[in-house]
Amino acid sequence: MSVRLLLISLAALLLAIAEALAADGIDPAADARAFRNYFVDKFPNVKLDDFANGPYSLNEDMRRQWEEKEQFPPYEFSLEAGKELFAKPFANGKHYADCFSEQGIGIRQNYPRFDEKTGHVVTLELALNQCREANGAKAISYTGDDMAALTAYMAFTSRGKPFDIKIPDDPRALEAYENGKRYFYSRRGQLNFSCATCHVQNPGERLRAEVLAPALGILNAMPIYRSEWGGMGTTSRRFITCNSQVRGVPLEPQAEEYRDLEYFLSYVSNGLPISGPGSRP
Repeated sequence: MSVRLLLISLAALLLAIAEALAADGIDPAADARAFRNYFVDKFPNVKLDDFANGPYSLNEDMRRQWEEKEQFPPYEFSLEAGKELFAKPFANGKHYADCFSEQGIGIRQNYPRFDEKTGHVVTLELALNQCREANGAKAISYTGDDMAALTAYMAFTSRGKPFDIKIPDDPRALEAYENGKRYFYSRRGQLNFSCATCHVQNPGERLRAEVLAPALGILNAMPIYRSEWGGMGTTSRRFITCNSQVRGVPLEPQAEEYRDLEYFLSYVSNGLPISGPGSRP
C-alpha cells in the first residue's frame, strides 16, 4: 500500500472513532468496527482470524519459519510448568481452580474483565495473584516465569475460543475503556511514539530485526516466547518492554493504565481466536 493510501486509511479510522465519540459519547462497539475495518482494508489478503497470529499473518517467510517451529514449540516447557503450578494446592488445600469459573479451564477469552465491585479492570494476571493472596500465598512477579507459565497454560486451554470481552453498562467501565484507548494513542518517550505508531501505522514494517504486528489481535497470542528474551514473557512484560523501547519510563506491572490498555486492545479484538501461548523472534 502506498504512503498516500496508508495515510488516507489511517485518517478514516481516526475520523470514524471521532465521529462515534461525538455522536454518542464513548462508543466501544463503533470503535471496534472502525478498528477492525481499518486492518481488513489495509491487509485485504489476510483472513480475519489470522490477525491473531501477529506478524506471521503478514510475512510469508516468517510464517513458514513459525510453522516449522510449531512442530516443537519453544514454549512447550512453560506449558508443562504451568500445568503443574496450576494443579499444585495452596497450603490451605485449595487450588487456583477454586478461584475461577469452569475451574479455570477454557476461560482466557473472558479476561480482562471489569469488576463492578471494585470499579477496576481485572486482568488474568491480576486475578491469579488475587487468588493466591485470598488463599494465604504470596503474590508472584507479573513479569516472572511462574506467571508466564500459568497464563500460558490457561491460554492453551482456550485456544480457538474467540475473545469475548464485556463492557458493562457502567460509567466506570466505559472510562476504563476510554483510558486504555487514550493510552494506546498517546505519544511518549524520547522517540515520541505511541502504541499506534508501530501497531496501527506501521504493521508489517521492520523495526530493526522485528516485524511489527498489527494491533488487531495483538494480545490473542499472549503470553509469548521471545527469542530475544530467551524465555516466556507475560503481557505485563511486553508492555514494559514497549515503553522501554521508545525510551520512555515504564509503569509498574499491572498499573491501572496498563490494565486499561489491555482492556481496550482485547475488546477491539473481540471475535478473534485465542492463539496463545505464542512465539516471536
